[in-house]
Amino acid sequence: MMSAEEAAEAAKGLTFEKVWATIEKLAEKQEETSRNIDSMVKKSELRQAETSRNIDSMREDTKLWLAEMRRIVKRLSKNIGGVNNSLGKWVEKMVSARLWEKFNAVGYVFTKGGPCELIEDNRVLTQVDVFLENGEYAMPVEVKTDLTIEDIDEHLERIEKIRRYMDKRNDKRKLVGAAAGAIVPDNVLNYAFKKGLYVLVQSGKSVALAERPENFKVREW
Repeated sequence: MMSAEEAAEAAKGLTFEKVWATIEKLAEKQEETSRNIDSMVKKSELRQAETSRNIDSMREDTKLWLAEMRRIVKRLSKNIGGVNNSLGKWVEKMVSARLWEKFNAVGYVFTKGGPCELIEDNRVLTQVDVFLENGEYAMPVEVKTDLTIEDIDEHLERIEKIRRYMDKRNDKRKLVGAAAGAIVPDNVLNYAFKKGLYVLVQSGKSVALAERPENFKVREW
């Protein structure tokens, strides 16, 4: 802090004109700083507006692209679905034609069979592609164009549902299961055998029971 003597010494030579000139210079610098700030703000606003326009344009382009992709996927799904449905119906028809005769050689004499839909509490409990039956046994058959391990697992769950359905109705017949496919990879075939299912494979224009391993044991529910 300056003493009174130091302040008096510093004030020597100061005039009103010098003080006013200093104030004007400070005011000019402040105005220049303010103009620079305004210019920076305007440039920032312009950049922000341009960025916003670019983002809006990208969003619109993305919407158009997604819409086009949806149309393409929908068209492809329809076409593929149509092919799969046709193949599926063809395989079901091929398998269900006198299918029961395929099991005569293994001791099952089925007297009727066909597609089956089980209804419980006014809802569909499960659907069976082909349901073979007689007075002692019933056999749900799952039919696929390309049989997979997931199909086998789903069919096992289906058989469990059918067993519970039959028990509620005091149907004491035994359940055995089978799966059929136009294409059955070896790993799927072996997996089905391990689970105790019969497997039907394409043989010429018809189907035949796949040869079972020596240790095969059919599962009964």
